[in-house]
Amino acid sequence: MYCGNCFRDNALVAQLRRMGHHALMVPLYLPLTLDEADQSEGTPLFFSGLNVYFAQKFNCFKKAPNWLRRLFTAGWLLNRLGNFAGKTRGAQVGDLTLSMMRGETGHQAREIEQLIDWLREHEQPDVICLSNALIAGLAKRLREALGVPVVCLLEGEDAFLDSLPEPQREDTWVELRERVADIDLFIAPTRYYADTMARRAGIPAAKLEQIYNGINLDGFEPSALPDDPPVLGYFARMCPEKGLDTLVEAFIRLRQTGRVPNLKLAVGGGCQPSDKAFVARQKKRLRDAGLLSETVFQPNLDREAKLAFYRELTVLSVPAGYGEAFGLYVVEAMASGVPVVAPNDASFPELIGQSGAGALCEKGSATALADALGQLLLDRERLANCAAAGRQAAAQTYNIERMAESFATRLAKLA
Repeated sequence: MYCGNCFRDNALVAQLRRMGHHALMVPLYLPLTLDEADQSEGTPLFFSGLNVYFAQKFNCFKKAPNWLRRLFTAGWLLNRLGNFAGKTRGAQVGDLTLSMMRGETGHQAREIEQLIDWLREHEQPDVICLSNALIAGLAKRLREALGVPVVCLLEGEDAFLDSLPEPQREDTWVELRERVADIDLFIAPTRYYADTMARRAGIPAAKLEQIYNGINLDGFEPSALPDDPPVLGYFARMCPEKGLDTLVEAFIRLRQTGRVPNLKLAVGGGCQPSDKAFVARQKKRLRDAGLLSETVFQPNLDREAKLAFYRELTVLSVPAGYGEAFGLYVVEAMASGVPVVAPNDASFPELIGQSGAGALCEKGSATALADALGQLLLDRERLANCAAAGRQAAAQTYNIERMAESFATRLAKLA
């Protein structure tokens, strides 16, 4: 699967290494799927998805011999299974998520001790950074055993936890609020998400920092903003949560009303096995409207293909239906000089409204989205101004150099 948090972490570790820091990236659950050089290469995988699952389902597996557990950590096996499953949704893993949050008292306690043993033998960390708060249960034992501060990045936990079934949903939120005491510092990617998690997870202000995510700008070149024909783009996971169905409906409205003649739709991003039925329904909707031939779907692109994809767009829209904590695609579009239209919700006013890189519209309304897209697409001067503003924002604020410098400076105060 393509994971925005993994892309963020990988770019951050690469930049920290370029700055001369000793930074180690430890993969959990599954081998990483990335579009840049894998910074975890050579590091063992811990919390193998299979071992975590078996420990949750079968009490006897907690005493399984190490040779069997090592077998279930094999990259080829995990990749093979991942091709059939992809990312799990909250409704499927309520008990497992709660168990992981319970850390040393959960079913995966043995996995934590194996990670600690390896770190003791191979590394001497000054600080440990957890990729997200869903693994906050690791913090207590890591601090106790290694005697170093633990930092936790924040991004998207609220949407996942809210998707859990009850009673696991509320139990996991309660557990997270208790685990806040085990973590020295939380870092959120936007002011919006810092405020959200301060309120919902009870994180005190003294433990909370906001640092914008950054991307590696190498290879990003400005789009020519084609208008003959104009191209409406989407680049994110092809799923209902990201609002692909809303965008398809807005595109159909724009074409059927003739407001933007010859408009094309380009859909790119991650498409997992569990997404295929949803994508098939969107294609049927386009086919019924006589517009499937005006649309291209490009799933699971590598980095070069992704960069080329952005360069062919006139405008990008990913009308997410939940509270987006950041949105990697927003910054990628900015770096490509592509204006963005997004809901007037969550982090989008902070990223798009403040930078002037696009337009905002009513959340969840295909009619409002079509209207905002139409206004922007038909105003070439405004398009150019938004494109320039986005490029400037990416260069000045949302680049990996700035993120890594802020990150390293803040962690140095803890170590």
